Amino acid sequence: MITKEQIAALVNEKIAGTHLFLVDVKVSTANKIEIFLDGDDGLAISDCVTVSRHVEKSLDREAEDFSLEVSSPGATVPLKIARQYLKHLGRDIEISMADGQILTGKLVNINVNGKEEITIETTKREQKPIGKGKVTVIETQTLDLKNIKESKVKLKF
Repeated sequence: MITKEQIAALVNEKIAGTHLFLVDVKVSTANKIEIFLDGDDGLAISDCVTVSRHVEKSLDREAEDFSLEVSSPGATVPLKIARQYLKHLGRDIEISMADGQILTGKLVNINVNGKEEITIETTKREQKPIGKGKVTVIETQTLDLKNIKESKVKLKF
């Protein structure tokens, strides 16, 4: 049986030293292999083809039959690893925290060295301290990635 770890090792061997990185690998019981890649400078179709050919060449179809797909995770799929946040700096994201809290804000910083955390900037309307009306208040929050259940980039059309 083909394992997720075996595929991840093959992919990481091929993309080592490039701008590409592995986001996820899925292997079904029917040997349907799905590889999700991303890149600091984006992901080209030629990158997917190169990785696909490397994996296919490294596996023996005579021993086990399999299907293989290599792609990006997609714009609507939640962010899975810290490196994905880097390419979304300045964008609005929606974050579901492990404690159930939902936050929406602009991603303004990411720290992937040492303690992995992100900083988001949120805005809210508050009553003026003096007089009538409301004022917009900008707050920043630093969040540990371990406490984040799911993050999605909010797409603007």
